Amino acid sequence: MTLYERIFSSALSRVDAERIHHAAMTGIRTATTVPGVRRLVWRRTTPRHPALAVEALGLRFPGRLGLAAGFDKNAVGIDALGALGFAFVEVGTVTGQAQPGNPRPRLFRLARDRAIVNRMGFNNDGAAAVAARLARRRRRRRSLPIVVGVNIGKTKVVPDADAIADYEASTRLLAPYADYLVVNVSSPNTPGLRDLQAVDRLRPLLSAVRVQADAATARRVPLLVKIAPDLGDDDVLAVADLVLELGLDGVVATNTTISRDGLSSDPAEVAAVGAGGLSGAPVAKRALEVLLLLRSRFDEARGRGRPEGEPVLISVGGIETARDAYERLQAGATLVQAYTGLIYGGPAWPARLQHELAHLVAHHEPTQPR
Repeated sequence: MTLYERIFSSALSRVDAERIHHAAMTGIRTATTVPGVRRLVWRRTTPRHPALAVEALGLRFPGRLGLAAGFDKNAVGIDALGALGFAFVEVGTVTGQAQPGNPRPRLFRLARDRAIVNRMGFNNDGAAAVAARLARRRRRRRSLPIVVGVNIGKTKVVPDADAIADYEASTRLLAPYADYLVVNVSSPNTPGLRDLQAVDRLRPLLSAVRVQADAATARRVPLLVKIAPDLGDDDVLAVADLVLELGLDGVVATNTTISRDGLSSDPAEVAAVGAGGLSGAPVAKRALEVLLLLRSRFDEARGRGRPEGEPVLISVGGIETARDAYERLQAGATLVQAYTGLIYGGPAWPARLQHELAHLVAHHEPTQPR
């Protein structure tokens, strides 16, 4: 057990999870604001092993591990988080309008399962404020060369009939500052959002976002969609077919789950936590299954002679160890993301995982199936 894990289990786990999150973000940002410290730390933590570097989405990633959306909703800590060892940071989810999210408490730990339940509700400063922040960061000379994804979602108060217009507004503001853009239709915490995963509703949404992104900047911004682990297998394959049909650049799989099956935590504790999306170790099995489904569909398309430009798969959900990450790469992911792993592993965890993953990739070590 690391020092952080001892502190977490004995002290941090007793404090409200959202309060700890904000304190951690403040601490990470403060520690890297001293002139020269951020870049020095980044040089020590950023993966340099050639086995980890990859070209994807028209971008160069020095490592395979990135930070999933949800941790830095407002793009306030990109460089500080990158300095921990993440090769890329996905900010958001950002909505067209600023919104406070759901009432607190709304972030909970299930420590026995190494899981988190959240019903944050897309609390964020809104697309205009986040775009301005990203623009200022781009102008700063001290910013680190980190790949930045932007994850966009629907504003809660916007009627479902106006969802596309809401996503379009966010896209116009944020696309110029995104290295890649992710359409989030899979959070369980915005009423009706997951209904947008149905192909007949997803097609016009993704097509509209693509048009707006192309109009907002001369640079082609890669566009991906993020899906839920709770989709049935046929629905996952239908999304894969739509991605191929529209020429999307990739899929982020998966978001949090509403399932509570197979948990080790006391049922009374789980019931007390209540509704929300579950992330962490319990999602790992289904996240891998979804990844394999998507990979198989894309491989079939390649076998039929589909032109080059195969969609990139970013796998997220239950990644705690380098072997977890390596298993996803072997299963067809190009990149992996984590969130809950950072919460339970601490600030040294990203760099440690990248180092261990480099060894596995370089030596092509086999993994045992789950």
